[in-house]
Amino acid sequence: MLLRTLLMFGDPNARWSKRSHRHVNCGWPAMYTINDLSSTIIGAAIEVHRALGPGLLESAYEQCLARELSLRNIPFQQQKSLPVHYKGTQLDCGYRLDFLVADMVVVEVKAIDALLPIHQAQLLSYLKLGGWKLGLLINFHVPLLREGIKRVVLGLEEPIDSTPTSRT
Repeated sequence: MLLRTLLMFGDPNARWSKRSHRHVNCGWPAMYTINDLSSTIIGAAIEVHRALGPGLLESAYEQCLARELSLRNIPFQQQKSLPVHYKGTQLDCGYRLDFLVADMVVVEVKAIDALLPIHQAQLLSYLKLGGWKLGLLINFHVPLLREGIKRVVLGLEEPIDSTPTSRT
């Protein structure tokens, strides 16, 4: 993955951005787990919510979360295009992830009255299409952010040392 990043972007610590797509790679340490990354993303979202509170547009929260992730040196891609592959053909259907963090966690930002099952289904579809295991649905339009976070897991395996052993 690092080699691909180097080939695509040169220096892994380089930063570049365009209006509709942004990639920041500051070298997220590989020794951390996907759960550590998830906790760090949630912490960044809580910081944004603490500073701004509920009531703004989704785009404002998205830009502030991007800034917070950058400040924490967490690599991410913003507004990443997600093609659909169907029967040997790649279709550009216009799907875009709000964030793909460290090439592992999909983050969808919302600013709505309540998360609905369709939002979770959408995130689950993104995980399936991209082959990722973990997604976070973050709704900033709540008094306490912990009430607006939904963690969606697709076939995430437990580490070998944490699996229960059977007694015989």
